[in-house]
Amino acid sequence: MIQEIGLQNSIFNQFLREVRDEKIQTDRARFRRNLERLGEIFAYEISKKLEYEVVDVTTSLGSASMRVPKQYPVLATIMRAGLPFHQGMLNYFDHADSAFVSAYRMHSKDEGDFKVEVDYMSCPDLDKRELILVDPMLATGSSMVKVHRALLKNGAPSHNHIVTLLATKEGISLVRKNAPPNTTIWVGAIDDELTAQAYIVPGLGDAGDLCYGAK
Repeated sequence: MIQEIGLQNSIFNQFLREVRDEKIQTDRARFRRNLERLGEIFAYEISKKLEYEVVDVTTSLGSASMRVPKQYPVLATIMRAGLPFHQGMLNYFDHADSAFVSAYRMHSKDEGDFKVEVDYMSCPDLDKRELILVDPMLATGSSMVKVHRALLKNGAPSHNHIVTLLATKEGISLVRKNAPPNTTIWVGAIDDELTAQAYIVPGLGDAGDLCYGAK
């Protein structure tokens, strides 16, 4: 299942426009904050799909029955560009456990040819829990697939949520082909073009560099 929330009329698209805008991007603090805001909106939308239970809460004047999440998800992110996006999710799912994965591209001498290596992972038990894996960009989809497979070694989630701001059809296709059936792909917008160097066009550039400076 694919959920493209940028198709809806909401403030989400204002923040997405700003992270794309090359003039606004020069303000790193604003760029990171906008990624955080976008993560918050994704978290709100995903929260509607979680399982809920009724609990009683005591107020100063009586008691009330409230519907709250039965279990908080595990939030996983691919470093480094995913960190502000992850923080936005954590602002809303503030009781969630977190997982962090370091993945990088190993380029060959052939232009555009690379393989993805995972060299660090910190992850709780995922068995029977909702997993939310976030990364701002889904270009070829190779990094997302490799990282997701690595995470699934820590258990079988009850549901998988793959969350990205911008994606290509090629990237979405690869993720759908390799992900378990109980997976929802959440995307802000789908762009048509992917360059030979695996950059999304029009995209927004290198999210990690825009957040933290050139590598």
